[in-house]
Amino acid sequence: MTCRKQSPPPQTLQTEYFIPSSHSGEFSPRKAPRKNYGDDTSADRADYELQWGNELQLHAENSRRARGLSKLDQQGLTLITVLFECAVAISVENPSEAHRMLLELTQMASPYGPSCAERVVAYFAKAMSSRVLNSWLGICSPLVNYKSIHSAFQVFNTISPFIKFAHFTSNQAILEAFHRRDTVHIIDLDIMQGLQWPALFHILATRMEGPPHVRMTGFGTSSEVLLETGKQLSNFARRLSLSFEFHPITRKFGDHLDTSMVQVRRGETVAVHWLQHSLYDATGPDWRTMKLIEELSPRIVTLVEQDMSHNGGSFLDRFVGSLHYYSTMFDSLEAYLPSDNPNRHLVEHCLMYREINNILAIGGPARSGEDKFRHWRSELGASNSFMQVGMSGNSMAQAQLILNMFPPSNGYSLVQGDGTIRLGWKDTSLYVASAWTCSHASSR
Repeated sequence: MTCRKQSPPPQTLQTEYFIPSSHSGEFSPRKAPRKNYGDDTSADRADYELQWGNELQLHAENSRRARGLSKLDQQGLTLITVLFECAVAISVENPSEAHRMLLELTQMASPYGPSCAERVVAYFAKAMSSRVLNSWLGICSPLVNYKSIHSAFQVFNTISPFIKFAHFTSNQAILEAFHRRDTVHIIDLDIMQGLQWPALFHILATRMEGPPHVRMTGFGTSSEVLLETGKQLSNFARRLSLSFEFHPITRKFGDHLDTSMVQVRRGETVAVHWLQHSLYDATGPDWRTMKLIEELSPRIVTLVEQDMSHNGGSFLDRFVGSLHYYSTMFDSLEAYLPSDNPNRHLVEHCLMYREINNILAIGGPARSGEDKFRHWRSELGASNSFMQVGMSGNSMAQAQLILNMFPPSNGYSLVQGDGTIRLGWKDTSLYVASAWTCSHASSR
């Protein structure tokens, strides 16, 4: 793990957001080493299940040795054990046994429970119930209420540092790529309400070499949300006297889309931004999405990923990985808000549960019909068309300033290494920010 020498923390102009540093920093592409993420194929399913069962038992034994279990801890361990047994039943296609245990779990666990374990189990049980039901009735994707998701996303942005971390580390990398560029084009693959862009607009409007002309292409599935987002961003840019154009596209990037729809103009410096999540499929097939990004020849691609392997693999793979990930997320929320806080429940119900449901009830190549990249940064690093751009010390400074806003800050872990910045909770990495450049984008 290496850290670059950091510039002094940038000052802020308004208290509601941080302004990226105006120093251009280093923009030095380097090739990332390839990692192999092959599918886990076990010849003996019983041995495979025994492996996870032994890990669960070992974790429980370690917990007992570390401290005496309270009644609440004992209840949580019991719930987790039943949940795992249910996951095993689903993986071996025993729906009747899974249904029996799910009925038991729904009586034992509530999403309003006092402990993280109970709340997590309640949501996982609900998602697994959907999977069992869908297996009987056929695959069905739930309707997406984008307004409720975006509302909860805004709340999540105020009660947790994870979204701000994604926004401002990416903004810093984009700002450095736009250094001394007069015409810039930002392509946001899932713009939602555009929460991250006012901060970048502010520093672009006041930079030493003068403001650039900014074009923004925002992708989304709701024309109403896109139009409102464009209106808000245009009004903000106007107040800053920043030359700005907004181009909404009500399509999924990479889904039967060609580069002519994005309308990249000659002489523009292009940035592509993607904050990934599991709320819904924001883009088309991964291979087509990567190909389209390559055709755009961006000078910078900013990517923020959830640090878990939930794409592809077996159901048990996804179950164990997501259980560890979301247990940690719930724990981080509990450290900041009490269990009866309505904002916490909104985020857990409208964001966390929806992601859990998509991973367990809908996800997987056998159910979605396509293979997804386990880690996009690994695929970009393995491609001959992209080179990694190390996240600068200024990006690290932004991340550290953001953490200072959210007590207890000592619970969060911030690591810079391998060209990325990782934000986690209690040594468990949850989000990874990285930046890339297209190898033939030097002319832009």
